[in-house]
Amino acid sequence: MALLTILTALVAPSLASIVPRQANSINVDLSKTYQTMDGFGTSETFQRANQMRALSPELQRYSLDLLFNRTSGAGFTILRNGIGSSPDSSSDHMVSIQPRNPGGPDAAPKYVWDGNDNSQVWVSTEAAKTYGVKTFYANSWSAPGYMKTNGNDANGGSLCGVTGASCSSGDWKQAYANYLVQYITYYKEVGVDITHLGFLNEPDLTTSYASMRSDGRQAADFIQVLRPTLDRANYTNVKITCCDAGGWSHQAGMLGQLSSVNNQLGLITAHSYTSQPTSPLNTRLPVWQTEYADLQGPWTAVWYSNNGAGEGLRWANTIYDAIVRANVTGYLYWIGVQGGPTNSKMIRISDDKKSVIPSKRLWAMANWSRFVRPGAVRVATSGGPNGAKVSAFKNVDGTVSVQVIQGGASGGMVNVKVGGRFTATGVKAWVTDNTRDVAELASTLGSDGTGSANVPGRSMVTFVFEPAI
Repeated sequence: MALLTILTALVAPSLASIVPRQANSINVDLSKTYQTMDGFGTSETFQRANQMRALSPELQRYSLDLLFNRTSGAGFTILRNGIGSSPDSSSDHMVSIQPRNPGGPDAAPKYVWDGNDNSQVWVSTEAAKTYGVKTFYANSWSAPGYMKTNGNDANGGSLCGVTGASCSSGDWKQAYANYLVQYITYYKEVGVDITHLGFLNEPDLTTSYASMRSDGRQAADFIQVLRPTLDRANYTNVKITCCDAGGWSHQAGMLGQLSSVNNQLGLITAHSYTSQPTSPLNTRLPVWQTEYADLQGPWTAVWYSNNGAGEGLRWANTIYDAIVRANVTGYLYWIGVQGGPTNSKMIRISDDKKSVIPSKRLWAMANWSRFVRPGAVRVATSGGPNGAKVSAFKNVDGTVSVQVIQGGASGGMVNVKVGGRFTATGVKAWVTDNTRDVAELASTLGSDGTGSANVPGRSMVTFVFEPAI
């Protein structure tokens, strides 16, 4: 027995070395469906678009490609624009299309349009005409100051005329609705169709820049004016959003007061600064996470070091939680391209303006947005590597994309099988990690339709299965 034990001990390592470690298997169930995705995106508001346009033509194109190109960039499909309320362009204020009081809420409007809108027109036109972006979210941080209780577009205050906000100047709800519709019209005239319209931004916060307070009841008051105004202007397809609260919990608290106007709303929107989207909001409407970023910095472009707030792997997981745990249908980062030393943007303009540097946050977004296209339906998965986060989507073109986020240090072979009547004719895999940015990863397709690839530790890999025609 002792000799047999010794021989077994000597032979066992060599046997183990020739027997492959069992691969982790993921099964995709197309019959069990969840939300339909609207897309992923960002913004260039608060004059950030001016920073992009001040770059050389080569860097302008590179920046736009990083944002919207599906093969060399993130392939974003949503652009969020800021509707200005400031009477001037000092600092980074967003300029109003009616900077001066026309004389009262019933006076004839005195709109002013420069065809530029802090270079947002340029970015929007490029996104639409060059890259095929179809979803444009116009969002106002505040009504112009003369329409508010505090007489200022900054520092809070409420819209004159909503419940609990009376003003000696009168009721400005209709004038504000007209103002927003006029903004949409200006964009339509340059060939950009606004698809979503928001009239509030973080209504739970008072800030030194453009801000306007509102609770759900006050928002409902205005929606009852805005919807008919849009319809009369033949913008019946423009969806009203509400309310871009500073955090998920606050938006959840506003929903009850919005129930009376659910049939006039098209979308619920919220940010993630004060609380994260970790569970679904109690609504039948689609939900977007419309703003989040690491605002504190300092700038980092790394994928993984110590799980810091600005690292790419952490953002891959953050997006996963919003989509899978909170059922969001759209996810937007705060700013796309900007100068400065913080992580508030995904792409940094160098201090000498001679280069732009993409961060791994951008490539984390890209591993989602390139392969989960508008209209994609999230479907069920089971199995997967220990500790990994797995999701899957069926796109409108029939392709099935499967995301595997491996947060652990160890990697290994992963097998993915799409069940049901789906017949895979090809598979590709794309990886983002410390050394690669949505780079193609070696993959194989078995005779039974199983796709396989070696998923590294600390990475995000997206499998894309091609269907039989």
